[in-house]
Amino acid sequence: MTNSINEFEDADLFFVTGTNTTAQHPLIGSRMINAVQQGAKLILVDPREIQLAGFATLHLRQNIGTDVAVMNGIMQVIIEEALYDREFVEKRTEGFEELKSVVSRYTPRVVEQITGIKAADIVAAARLYAEADKAMIVYAMGITQHVTGTDNVKTCANLAMLTGHVGRPGTGVNPLRGQNNVQGACDMGALPVVYTGYQKVIDPAVKTKFEQAWQVEGLDDKAGLTITSMMAAAQRGDLKALYIMGENPLMSDPDTRHIELALSNLDFLVVQDIFLTETASLADVVLPAASFAEKSGTYTNTERRVQISHKAVEPPGQARADWEIIQEVCRRAGYPMDYRSPDDILQEINRVTPSYAGITLDRVEKEFGLQWPCPNEDHPGTAYLHKDKFTKGLGTFLPCDFKPLAEVPDEEYDFILTTGRVYYQYHTGTMSRRIELLEREAPEAVVEVNPDDARRLGIRNNDRVELSSRRGTITLKAEITQRVPHKVVFSTFHFREAQVNLLTNPAHDPVSGIPEYKGCAVKIRRCA
Repeated sequence: MTNSINEFEDADLFFVTGTNTTAQHPLIGSRMINAVQQGAKLILVDPREIQLAGFATLHLRQNIGTDVAVMNGIMQVIIEEALYDREFVEKRTEGFEELKSVVSRYTPRVVEQITGIKAADIVAAARLYAEADKAMIVYAMGITQHVTGTDNVKTCANLAMLTGHVGRPGTGVNPLRGQNNVQGACDMGALPVVYTGYQKVIDPAVKTKFEQAWQVEGLDDKAGLTITSMMAAAQRGDLKALYIMGENPLMSDPDTRHIELALSNLDFLVVQDIFLTETASLADVVLPAASFAEKSGTYTNTERRVQISHKAVEPPGQARADWEIIQEVCRRAGYPMDYRSPDDILQEINRVTPSYAGITLDRVEKEFGLQWPCPNEDHPGTAYLHKDKFTKGLGTFLPCDFKPLAEVPDEEYDFILTTGRVYYQYHTGTMSRRIELLEREAPEAVVEVNPDDARRLGIRNNDRVELSSRRGTITLKAEITQRVPHKVVFSTFHFREAQVNLLTNPAHDPVSGIPEYKGCAVKIRRCA
């Protein structure tokens, strides 16, 4: 996020796309609703009629996978009507003429044909967003989980820069991260192309810096594999061993039959987790880890805020904190580590990660967390990014053209399946499905079906139906609802009894490697 959660209270307008915020990030969703009730405007771009639709000034129900066209159409109107921030564009950006050239082709009428959104609504959205004093773009995995996910994110950034809605409070481009410490994991180098603080592994100076810090030689200077690339390599036999921490790819990855084959083809699989997940059941070695309440340490949340968590109870049995397990594995593998506590680790983070240099344990304790970048101990932390300039100097417009879904409906597979979460369950259900109250509220998978489609197919509410793609078939309960548009069905991936990711398409974004969970071709029929 370029900005902070508390700034939601002061924004004049929210441009929300690819996020069912009240279900996935309910505390942030409640702030957004409070702001709307106090007079803020809300533009919602979502094919489903989610809860936020009831608070929206304008709800744009786009055809799935057409987000680039939607935002290009909005920018075309903003430029055509001279609503863009000319001073910001001239002083703080580059590449405007190229952007102007590309989006000029996306007139409201053209965009209506691609997206299904009325041309007049594209114009209305453009005027609302451009004319707001403080407008925040808010998105989540409905933007990133496409083969064009990187293009979708670039286009969000283009729109914010075009209107000068960045570098000020109550503005910016604000992705809501999918899990509580996924921002922190990325910050700490849990990506195949960077060390901590996004320092690139291919940079010789960075390589030397970390070799000296860790007192080793010969760190690899080549980018590693993404998750999707790892699974493909394992299935080919090119990847022999895998160490999985806090992840359940046998539920969360697309085309899960392919994932099972890949994992089964490994010579050695280690899983480190707090419960025996579906993936852990396949492992040669399971290392039991402590839960959040059984260990101390820091988390970095979606607004870049580093916060501390203290151990409340001792871990059960042989379970240990993750850092202790990793340290012991490294020691036995021949690389001794000598961290005595999470504070030792944070001190190393301070030394090797410029954006975290001033985020010490004492300060985090006293100041209820600090937001990076925080380059020294006198720095107050950074509530919003890009105040006077971008990190690279000028912000570069990176125009993108619309590309369709990797798999579009045809005569046999004539629906689009899109996936997401529900309020009462979390991710693969590893934790939430062990809680009786949550299971009572959302005990099984359902597939949402539009009433017109249901009538045509003879499906009634609560009927069992078969949902099939080119990769598999699952059986689950139908929920007849106007939330989904015609020829679109929606389901969740929380439930092992109806693993929706058996169906999803493993096609992925060529830059990020993120699969296209948000759209694949399926067929549906009532069970006999």
